[in-house]
Formats: sequence, structure tokens, C-alpha cells
Amino acid sequence: MAAEADEAEGPQTIAAGQLRAFIERIERVQEDIDALSDDRKEIYAECKAMGFDTKAVRTLVKLRKMDQAARHEAEAVLDLYKAALGMD
Repeated sequence: MAAEADEAEGPQTIAAGQLRAFIERIERVQEDIDALSDDRKEIYAECKAMGFDTKAVRTLVKLRKMDQAARHEAEAVLDLYKAALGMD
């Protein structure tokens, strides 16, 4: 009967150990992300202190992530919407 209990707990114990390992890895990565996020905030604060418009800088960072075709498409849509609202 004890062998049956060990077999029943074996896979659960292994699964629990694997789950715990995944959770701990995710937590470590989240700590890294949080630290990097703090670094990014400091960079934007430094940028603002130097007189740069951080909203414009954030927009530029976002645009630089896009490939050229996607960037042109987004700009064209924005221009279209601005024209529709008489904002030109």
C-alpha cells in the first residue's frame, strides 16, 4: 500500500517541483524587468532634466521599434485622421 501511495505522489511531487521552478524563474525575470523599468524611469527623468520633451522622446522610441512600412502606415493614418478633423 505504501508503494501505491509513493507512485501516486511521485508524479504530483515532480509536477509540483517543476511548477515551483517555473514560478521562481518567472519571479526572477519579473525582478529583472522591475529593475530595468526603474532604470528606464531614471533615463526619462534625466532626459527631462536636460530639457527634452519626454512625451516626444517616448513617441520616437515607439516609432523606432516599428519597421519602416508600419511606421509610414501609422503616420498616413494619423495624417488622414488629422485632415478629417481639420487639424492640418
